[in-house]
Amino acid sequence: MTDKAALPDSGTLTLRVVPMPADANQHGDIFGGWIMAQVDLAGGVVASQRARGRVATVAVNSFLFKHPVFIGDVLSFYTDIVRVGNTSITVNVEVYAQRNPADIEVVKVTEATLTYVATGPDGRPRAVPAIQG
Repeated sequence: MTDKAALPDSGTLTLRVVPMPADANQHGDIFGGWIMAQVDLAGGVVASQRARGRVATVAVNSFLFKHPVFIGDVLSFYTDIVRVGNTSITVNVEVYAQRNPADIEVVKVTEATLTYVATGPDGRPRAVPAIQG
């Protein structure tokens, strides 16, 4: 049984990917670690854009797997920046799976919050630039 959902109207569609057999266990379920890596990529994209440069993941504040992900699901990663500090950026990532192409079903499969720190060329934290208005 699944909790049917719809793709969100808010947030930024940051990444869309289809997991393949190499990303799955013997039962056809996608590895949680693979999903975590994709979530980190999506969060890092938006954090890097906001920081106008390099960022490093410093914390996975929360990570919830709500439903399994299967080979062939079309995964959409939606991001929202929820906090900008002096050197850090916290990002929410929601992941939705579109499955069953004959009668598309959308399921929210994962939600996570990660924190990134802006880094300079020396790898040390640097200030996040102010938004130019």
